[in-house]
Amino acid sequence: MRSDIVKRGIERAPHRSLFKAMGLTDEEIDRPLIGIANSFNELIPGHIHLRRIAEAVKAGIRMAGGTPLEFSTIGICDGIAMGHKGMRYSLPSRELIADSIETVAEAYNFDGMVMIASCDKIIPGMLMAMARLDIPAIFISGGPMLPGRFKGEYVDVKTVFEAVGAVKAGKMSHEELKMLEDFACPGCGSCAGMFTANTMNALSEALGVSLPWNGTAPAVYAHRIRIAKQTGMQIMKLVEENIKPSDILTLEAFEDAIAVDMALGGSTNTILHLMAIAKEAGVKLTLDTFDEISEKTPTLVKISPAGKHFVIDLYEAGGVLGVMKRLSELNLIHEERITVSLKTVGELLKEAKIIREDVIRPVTNPYLKRGGIMILYGSLAPAGAVLKVSAIPEIKIFEGTAKVFDSEEDAVDAILNGKIEKGDVVVIRYEGPKGGPGMREMLAPTSAIVGMGLDRDVALVTDGRFSGATRGLSIGHVSPEAAEGGPIALVEDGDIIRIDIEAKRIDLLVDEEELKRRRAKWKPKVKDVRGYLKRYSSLVTSAYTGAVFRE
Repeated sequence: MRSDIVKRGIERAPHRSLFKAMGLTDEEIDRPLIGIANSFNELIPGHIHLRRIAEAVKAGIRMAGGTPLEFSTIGICDGIAMGHKGMRYSLPSRELIADSIETVAEAYNFDGMVMIASCDKIIPGMLMAMARLDIPAIFISGGPMLPGRFKGEYVDVKTVFEAVGAVKAGKMSHEELKMLEDFACPGCGSCAGMFTANTMNALSEALGVSLPWNGTAPAVYAHRIRIAKQTGMQIMKLVEENIKPSDILTLEAFEDAIAVDMALGGSTNTILHLMAIAKEAGVKLTLDTFDEISEKTPTLVKISPAGKHFVIDLYEAGGVLGVMKRLSELNLIHEERITVSLKTVGELLKEAKIIREDVIRPVTNPYLKRGGIMILYGSLAPAGAVLKVSAIPEIKIFEGTAKVFDSEEDAVDAILNGKIEKGDVVVIRYEGPKGGPGMREMLAPTSAIVGMGLDRDVALVTDGRFSGATRGLSIGHVSPEAAEGGPIALVEDGDIIRIDIEAKRIDLLVDEEELKRRRAKWKPKVKDVRGYLKRYSSLVTSAYTGAVFRE
């Protein structure tokens, strides 16, 4: 066993003594040691209940003859960090999570690992560590939150963000906002729509590193506890057969996950995260990989923010495997590959059922003939930009006047105070991985635009990123970013920006001589940051690489 190095032989008597100081018996020490990375905290709705999930996982490990050893890692709630300096730490926390899990796992030489998390950055950080360590491992999430109810309609946290703009526009009272605030998030779990957290939960299942139903079983359902116990038992089988992440996280697995992502109309953040996980697994993904798969993958599901359904509807409809079963009809799924269930994808799909065709549409009746994410290129984004086409109004070409802001806060202030008009393109720059630093999510400005009733008439373009809850004509990940001297750094108020969705282009309509003149005068905007953010800014690469650290 891998853990023998910390517990076998006369030289390890002191080590065994320290294990015994924590109450472990000789029998427990003798068994396979299974590390449990648990991101429980009292800061995130998706994590507040993870102690119960961990206890169920431990029960499964003990039933199957192993010894669970739990440790913790950090986590940030993007919703609570949204719209202020705290969001600068969200994406950077991904690298800290991966590094901390690697550190503990290598120090203790675990025989296998179970990783427990629910939300954006924590899930990909754990999967990055899983790929990097390459020891038998399995992931389980805490599950999605149920939607809330307000005035007879289902609502979620996105509804509250958008209501802020509605209050500013005089369309909703402060009293109604307070009531919505109280009802929108009814309990534990990752936010109820197909935002980044639940997209990553779903993609963990599509990748094959979690058990069936992990992506959609609600946080408060007993099914979630059963999955946790099964996860604990299953890790022992993976250890016994020495099935490692490298056996599962193949190019074909990532291609399948991207296809599921596109069919779900998932969060644009998954591009950053899948690229980062793939890098750790030694698999090369580019923006073009996503676009090529998106072109041939129909959008079969529309969940909030793109549609009226929530993740619980997808659960009732057949879950992630239901979506994969549809995609297999188009030969978009590699059915021969192995998963942590020790069954092939094809074997799992034979057991899958589709219960609600109103949620998981047939391939002959998709919402869109292509997938939910599109990659744009052009003079404003030579290295690429990302658009969530599944959550935009019916617009083919948008040409508008730039209004430029060097921070998210300035843009939100302008939107809420009526300074943005129909036909404007809101440009928010110096919010990329390096320039932010941290590549903040722009849910506050996009929600304000929707709340003000401008989502069909205003575009937003940024070198930052968007929450999975974002909807409207919002283009992010513009690369190169402003801090690296990308063309977005040269945009001035009044410039014309053209977005051509059919041609997949985003162009700054300013002649080359003028841009040369501006570039000669340009100086990078340097922000006063210290500590981890300063180190992060010096190490991080661009969004089109997944915002990973330089080697």
